[in-house]
Amino acid sequence: MMNFRVAITILSVFFLSIFTQAQYTMHKMLTVGYTYQNQSFGEVGGKLLFLKNDDVIYRLGASALMGSTHSEFAIMPKLQADVLLNFQKDVDFYHSYYLIIGAEGTNKYVAPKIGVTLFGILDLTGGYAFPISNLNGKEMKGLNVNFTLNIPTVFIHDIFK
Repeated sequence: MMNFRVAITILSVFFLSIFTQAQYTMHKMLTVGYTYQNQSFGEVGGKLLFLKNDDVIYRLGASALMGSTHSEFAIMPKLQADVLLNFQKDVDFYHSYYLIIGAEGTNKYVAPKIGVTLFGILDLTGGYAFPISNLNGKEMKGLNVNFTLNIPTVFIHDIFK
């Protein structure tokens, strides 16, 4: 549990130091997705997207992973931090995809990850999870795959106008 707290503290200090250096705009998103971590989990949560320009975008998120382990329903809280990169200048079409570099952590594992996103809305990432503790007797380690849909709250607001 101590490793999880240290990792979250380091990520928080890193991102807060970045945001204090320049003026960033913030956008809220709801997320739904699928995570494979030694078994299947559904994911529901939210993310905050911070950007100054569209070359480098920062995202912080919190969600709940829900699934069944050894025939018992389990919920794991998840925190994540991502950096989206695309350095193609003055060509909007190329900014339809970004490289994602990030990390996620739960109370059961920590996983660095890398992947791609389409418009920052549809993410596909993979990584390797390092276990912190067991989930209903099962160790959460190894291959980590995430497929996530990020829905901007502005879009949801516009639908229900």
